[in-house]
Amino acid sequence: MTGTGPGRRGRRLGQFVAAALALAAVAGRAAAHSGSLGGSVASATVPTWLTILTGGVVVGGSFLFTTLLTDHDAMRGVNWWRLALPAPARIRRTVVPFARALSVGVLLLVVATGFVGPREGVRNFALLVVWVGWWAGYTATTYLVGNTWPALNPWRAPLAAARWVRASPDERGGDADEGDDTDGSVVGGVSLPASWGRWPAVGGLLALVWLEVVSPVGENSRLLAGVVVAYTLATVAGSLLVGESWFDRVDPISSVFAAYGRVAPLQRDADGSLAVRLPGTALTEDPLPDRPGEVAFVVALLWVTTYDGLVATPAWAAAVEPVVALGVPGLAVYAAVLLAGFGLFLGVYRLAARRVRTSADTYVTARAIERWFAPALLPIAAGYHLAHFLGYFLGLAPALAAVAASPFAPPATPIALVLPGWFASAKLLFVLGGHVLAIWVAHSLAFELFPGVLAAIRSQYPSVVVMVFYTMTSLWVITQPYAPPPYV
Repeated sequence: MTGTGPGRRGRRLGQFVAAALALAAVAGRAAAHSGSLGGSVASATVPTWLTILTGGVVVGGSFLFTTLLTDHDAMRGVNWWRLALPAPARIRRTVVPFARALSVGVLLLVVATGFVGPREGVRNFALLVVWVGWWAGYTATTYLVGNTWPALNPWRAPLAAARWVRASPDERGGDADEGDDTDGSVVGGVSLPASWGRWPAVGGLLALVWLEVVSPVGENSRLLAGVVVAYTLATVAGSLLVGESWFDRVDPISSVFAAYGRVAPLQRDADGSLAVRLPGTALTEDPLPDRPGEVAFVVALLWVTTYDGLVATPAWAAAVEPVVALGVPGLAVYAAVLLAGFGLFLGVYRLAARRVRTSADTYVTARAIERWFAPALLPIAAGYHLAHFLGYFLGLAPALAAVAASPFAPPATPIALVLPGWFASAKLLFVLGGHVLAIWVAHSLAFELFPGVLAAIRSQYPSVVVMVFYTMTSLWVITQPYAPPPYV
């Protein structure tokens, strides 16, 4: 779902832009994205190994700097700062239904243009809206501004409508958002087993990434429309049977936006009021819920970024070709590496949590430590997404606007922007910025969990090693030249 530069399907879509504008020689990096990004952002003058090493040093140096701040009250002053915003219930009751109705209309238009619209990727409303407008542009707003997906989610509309019909007149006049926080099904009376936790969302996220990588869903509008219809039917049916638990524990898209939203400066408090906070500081207050799969989902969100870029590197092609030559199906190789890499990332994090317990010399269980520090990984995932998608979104935003003005009769040659060469360096800064923010979050969480100064600082040693590992791995991926993923 996320990646590290213009990928196979995105690159093909971008070639339509380049051909239309006669900019193929300079606009290759402004390619559209279908969900996987590959490509190089390595400098022509800076060796790759130096870029990777510098990233690791920056993360390590950030940790050394934060250790100088040991005043717990001062840290809380930063993390607990907030500016309350007025959020009248009457406005919410008006805005939420309107926003959701608008999103349902866009969803229907995506399906229609996907099936009957132009086949050229850069002229197809469905492809541009899903990959440029929604997954690149809108997703960035969930961690840069705030998570508005619960209000916009078009797949929530049938559940909200069914609850409205069943509600009493007094209940219908209540807050439009109240139904979003309740559980229970509308039909069927089905309950998800508590032992499942959030593992269904983990499986759904990995499955979506695998589908995006191995299929032409990002360049074939008909296939994309079919996937959207199938996803809609499954989500609507599941939410009506299970209730709000579907969006909380099963739906991977809602789970992704909810996770990213915890990084954002705009937060909604328990009483429903809105507040502006410093980015990432909301992560320092509460650990993840004590449910199976909560930590695994955060790690999966981080891993799919690396995986999506890894499969578009020359190293991947060189490694997978001998395996397929032995008779192993290519699609099975992609699935096996997806699961194995996820297991590796999760195993490394869990090992670090056990080392944290040893370093801090605490009676807090390793499982509790895993949940406590997992939110510190979310700024890393957000930094990856911004680095990978901002240039792609900016490059094709004019084309999206032109096609959106006339979805069924788009212009023959939509306009694309060519970003300056220095933007490649900005991508690296976004990645490192996410890691630096993660260091601060982990530092703050350590002082909230462990008493004293020395225990809190010592507890962070394993976490910093893991973050350096994640940093250097991701920087290696984004500095590799693009290579089309073989056998897909």
